[in-house]
Amino acid sequence: MSTPRSSTAQDPTAPLLQVQDLTVAYGDTEVVHGVSFAVGAGRALALIGESGSGKSTIARAVLRLLGARRARVDGSIAVEGREVTGLRDREFLPLRGRVLGFVPQDPGSSLNPVRTIGSQALEAAALVPGARTRAERDALLLAALERVGLPEPQRIADSYPHQLSGGQLQRVLIALAILPGPRLLVADEPTSALDVTVQKQILDLLDDLRRELGIGILLITHDLAIAAARADEVVVLQDGTLQEAGPTASVFTAPRSEYTRALQADVPGLNPDRFAPLRAERDARHPLDRTVQVAADAITRTFRSRDREVRALDGVSFAIPRGRTHALVGESGSGKSTAARALLGLETLDAGTLTVGGRTVDPTDRAGLRELRRHLQIVHQNPFTSLDPRWTVERIVREPLERYKVGDRAERAAAAAWALDAVRLPESLRGRRPGALSGGQRQRVAIARALALRPDVLVLDEPTSALDVTVQAGILEVLTSLQRDLGLTYLFISHDLGVVRQFADTLTVLRRGEVVESGTVAEVLSAPREDYTRALLASIPVGSGGREGESGTVDGPAAAGEQLAAGVGT
Repeated sequence: MSTPRSSTAQDPTAPLLQVQDLTVAYGDTEVVHGVSFAVGAGRALALIGESGSGKSTIARAVLRLLGARRARVDGSIAVEGREVTGLRDREFLPLRGRVLGFVPQDPGSSLNPVRTIGSQALEAAALVPGARTRAERDALLLAALERVGLPEPQRIADSYPHQLSGGQLQRVLIALAILPGPRLLVADEPTSALDVTVQKQILDLLDDLRRELGIGILLITHDLAIAAARADEVVVLQDGTLQEAGPTASVFTAPRSEYTRALQADVPGLNPDRFAPLRAERDARHPLDRTVQVAADAITRTFRSRDREVRALDGVSFAIPRGRTHALVGESGSGKSTAARALLGLETLDAGTLTVGGRTVDPTDRAGLRELRRHLQIVHQNPFTSLDPRWTVERIVREPLERYKVGDRAERAAAAAWALDAVRLPESLRGRRPGALSGGQRQRVAIARALALRPDVLVLDEPTSALDVTVQAGILEVLTSLQRDLGLTYLFISHDLGVVRQFADTLTVLRRGEVVESGTVAEVLSAPREDYTRALLASIPVGSGGREGESGTVDGPAAAGEQLAAGVGT
């Protein structure tokens, strides 16, 4: 890191973190351009923007995790009034943990899978002054686990990561971050992989910590709804440049920059009727004729282990008319993915039947399944793991045609080109491999691959959950246009009710394998009959982030959150 100055003085009245004119470059390529902001005690500031906007680069510059040999950092970073950019690594190291805490995005890759939580926590506990013995450190760990709302903290400490849920693992990461007593938490997309109800619990926990302990939070997120509901101030970034900054309510209710307005337009909750014109065109071209393309009739699936049974599906029924979209909604463990796998013939049902185009899905009929899958394809949640990294885009899309021996080489090339044109992937990208594509581009390739065989039905398994709102909007527009043009039938699996409101015609709400309620999207989301559905709606980040200010009045971003809420239940 290169620096303008260095100081050991600390100003008790200064913000916890003050960033001024921060510039980051890799070689000759500058990726962050003169960004400034400050985070005060007990306050939350959100860095928001699309992938590549510089959010995580700024966070890692603050934590000095960029690597001095690769990155050049100019400008000023002050922690509690002390300039730190000129500190040597050995001088900066004591700040990590004790002053600057870090909550990473993915607990699955942040925790060692072959060590217990307790053994991994000893490093964090060792940072606590006065905790010299193993017993003292164990006591601190158990107190931290209990503080973040984990029951049976000793059991958690004795567990391996794979034995805990995603929400539990994220709480563990927060416990490890707060254990040494930091003044500032840097939280990098801390809820991006979590269900809405678990997400709300984690965000409530972060709010509690900053309110009760005075911890400041630097929140990195691409989810504008979370920023609106949980941050006191926001910094909007595009391509490493600050587009807009200020109090959350001001930025979201009266954005000054065109980029911020464009981001807002892509938030599902703010624009629930975004795809209404395309869907109206679909209805005109493909009138609803009540022909059932996909049907589930009382399907049941139980998983058994030595000591227990888990009923993943319990008498679930739904029907999807030809050319329409049905959503399966629910938390992890609700049975959504099990139903999708059963539809693809990857699970054997205990009872009930599944039909596609009038044909019963029978996992024991290999020839029948092969023919079924020609007409039914899946688009997975994570295209990075579902696409072969060794192959070019064109070969990936062509592969299903080769497997089914469709046409000759020229005809297969033409069919692959058609599919790639259908998802609007530029021809210049078709010779690349997945690693050279963005997340949105990879998802377009995954959709094109599914389209290549000209199927009747697509199973969409959380196809946009890992994407920025702008990229997500582009993918949903592609899918809606394809349904309009080709009359495709979609089974859409999602936990995002804002997206479901925009995209689906009907939905089924699942909980622990059972149907809670079902009906048209408008009916269910406007007037949910069941408490569980109401709880899912209440978990959407739409304004619960208001906090009590010093005067006792609400001093948070509730107004901005209420604006985001407007489109979800209407």
